[in-house]
Amino acid sequence: MKLFNYLKGDKVIWAVMFLFSLLSILVVYSSVVALSHKPKGISTEFYLLKHFGLIASGLVIAYLFHKIKYTIFSKVSQIGFILSIPLLLYTLIKGVSAGEASRWIEIPGLKLTFQSSDFAKLMIIIYVARIIAIKSKELQDFKSVFKKLLVPIGLVCVLILPANFSTATLLFLNCLLLMFLGGINMKNIFKTLGICTLLGSVFFTWIWLSPESIPGGRGPTWKSRIENFSNGDSRSNYQSEQAKIAIATGGIIGKGPGNSIQRAFLPQASSDFIFAIIIEEYGLMIGFLLLFLYMILLYRGIKILRDNDKPFACLVAIGLSFNLSIQALVNMAVAVNLFPVTGQTLPLISMGGTSIWFTMISLGIILSISRGIEEKTEENLETA
Repeated sequence: MKLFNYLKGDKVIWAVMFLFSLLSILVVYSSVVALSHKPKGISTEFYLLKHFGLIASGLVIAYLFHKIKYTIFSKVSQIGFILSIPLLLYTLIKGVSAGEASRWIEIPGLKLTFQSSDFAKLMIIIYVARIIAIKSKELQDFKSVFKKLLVPIGLVCVLILPANFSTATLLFLNCLLLMFLGGINMKNIFKTLGICTLLGSVFFTWIWLSPESIPGGRGPTWKSRIENFSNGDSRSNYQSEQAKIAIATGGIIGKGPGNSIQRAFLPQASSDFIFAIIIEEYGLMIGFLLLFLYMILLYRGIKILRDNDKPFACLVAIGLSFNLSIQALVNMAVAVNLFPVTGQTLPLISMGGTSIWFTMISLGIILSISRGIEEKTEENLETA
């Protein structure tokens, strides 16, 4: 295709992005039928046009970011990390609430909201990659690791946690992976895991014994989700039960595009449980294909790690790839009732607002790194 002549970087990632975008538009258009029957009376065409606009603008954003030299993001991450702290604090205090959690900040005049955690995730992953790449020789003892890495990581995760426990947990695991790949001494990583295990045990005990006293008011919600998941009571696990019905009735080949029945019963059919609707309409084969495509994204990030000799570029590529892939796996696991409900959307597929843009920015940065590898290879060939 001539289109790919204008797109630099990893062509496989570009192809996966376009496939995801097409599938997203089709499935979101089908799954928002239930929303159009709510009191607001907004038509499905409105949701379709809005989502199409976000996807199209997201692809443009990815293109623009892939044209930027990736080393610039190292400097930007310093400012972004500092800026993310007041943004997260503001979200907790005056953020737009939904589902008993303050997760969004409203953009004045645009009638759009964005999750400050999306911005913070992106910045802290790049920031951690920068610190490890630049100061690897200084990160030999636990005191240095604690001061230069664990304090900023912990600060961001603690500020995200009251509104979104699962996001904070996945982000910490992602940063821990970067520390491992960045060559941080295993003794320091095990010390970190030991401290986190102790703090996690104390925190879960607090949730179990006195959930009402946890700041942010999310304690009772977390406890009820754990209890409902462990009990397996169908009345308490309404969304999970409806998702399993959608998956079971979809079978191997599905009911066909637009023929979902469970979309009328799943409150989050277009976002958190969209994977169940995909299987109901398109079948298990497309579900496995979707899983395979996310694994391809992760593999292409690993390939950049293998092909590039720049530590910062390698860590950013694998960090952002892992972030997207693990979020997708958690969303799918919730849909098939392997995990309790977490609120994690399916990247590049679920209907959303600015979260689509942040996902496209992540992919744009990965493509910028792969573009740098391409250009370096071409220069070497010309020199040879």
